[in-house]
Amino acid sequence: MASVDVTSELARARAAFREGEDREALALLRRARDAQEAGSVGWASLERLVGLVLIHMQREVEGTFALERSDAVLDAAGAPTPTLEGWETS
Repeated sequence: MASVDVTSELARARAAFREGEDREALALLRRARDAQEAGSVGWASLERLVGLVLIHMQREVEGTFALERSDAVLDAAGAPTPTLEGWETS
C-alpha cells in the first residue's frame, strides 16, 4: 500500500466538502483514516470527521455509529473532538 499524506488528504477533503463534493470528501477522509493505526487517536479523529460528513449527507445511522466509535477512543485519551466548523466557509 502506498503511503498516504494524511495532512494533504485532510486538506483535500476540506476543499471538496467546501465545494459541495461530499462523496469526494468522504472518500478522502476514509483514505486518510485507513492509513492510521486502528484505534489510535489519529484514526479516531478522522473517523469522527467521517461520521460528521455522513450525517451531513443524511446518512445518520452510519454517521452516528462512526461518532460512537471515535468518541470512545477520543474520550479515553482525553483528546479533543474535531468538528466540521469552518469547513464550509474557509
